[in-house]
Amino acid sequence: MSVTYTAELPLGDHTVDRLEALLAAERARRGTRAGRRALDCRAQAVLVLRWFVDGTRLAQLVRDNQIGRSTGYDYLHEGIAVLAAQAPDLRNVLLAAKAAGYGHVIVDGTVIETDRVRAPGPTTGVDLWWSAKVHNHGGNIQVVSAPDDGWPLWTSDVRPGREHDTTALRASGALPVLGRWAAGGGEVLADLGYEGLQDQVAVPFKKPKGEALPDDQKKHNRVHRALRAVGERANALLKSTFRTLGNISLDPWKIGRIVAAALVILHIEHDRTT
Repeated sequence: MSVTYTAELPLGDHTVDRLEALLAAERARRGTRAGRRALDCRAQAVLVLRWFVDGTRLAQLVRDNQIGRSTGYDYLHEGIAVLAAQAPDLRNVLLAAKAAGYGHVIVDGTVIETDRVRAPGPTTGVDLWWSAKVHNHGGNIQVVSAPDDGWPLWTSDVRPGREHDTTALRASGALPVLGRWAAGGGEVLADLGYEGLQDQVAVPFKKPKGEALPDDQKKHNRVHRALRAVGERANALLKSTFRTLGNISLDPWKIGRIVAAALVILHIEHDRTT
């Protein structure tokens, strides 16, 4: 005999209302007739948010809602898509950052782990999604955050976990946009993982092998580290808020869209974009 229990979604009604409205708009766009879906828009919104916030497995969600597995996947992917479509554009993010008076932003990479089947990469013996950074399969996501408290402002599409942060940032298409921000007087702070991009982002001085850094470079690094460190909060906030980002079992190429959707939920919940 199964045991039922009551759970509470740790999100405000306004967040559920917003996703419900997005789903209703999508059904209207598709021309879905009333009464043709197993779940109404609100029930679908709760299903999607439970998957994001609590990391509830789809098998549990379909049982709770008495729907088929394929229907559950359709509902989930539809919810991810309508949320991700609301994700902010980096150009607009930086315009808002400038209007907010930010003198710099922070860029940092994070790996979202996945348990999907291995795939061969371009290098013999190295899986496409294997990340040496976390010693697991995963997707590399680049995150731009605010300078004051590390609030996440923008996330990139996914790149395979084997790629270095420098490669992933180049592939994201964000560099030209960040370059224009820097040319306009802003600054982009990054760690030594972006050493190859030091002409475009500000990285700390690297200690030469067998030598010590000069005092002025040490001082620069201390200041840089203090300013950049708050950016690590962005990745931690996303992963701690959304348990599903701890390990994604869907197609790894969808990780970028999933993270973008999570960012939108976070912005809606806290009514904050910058």
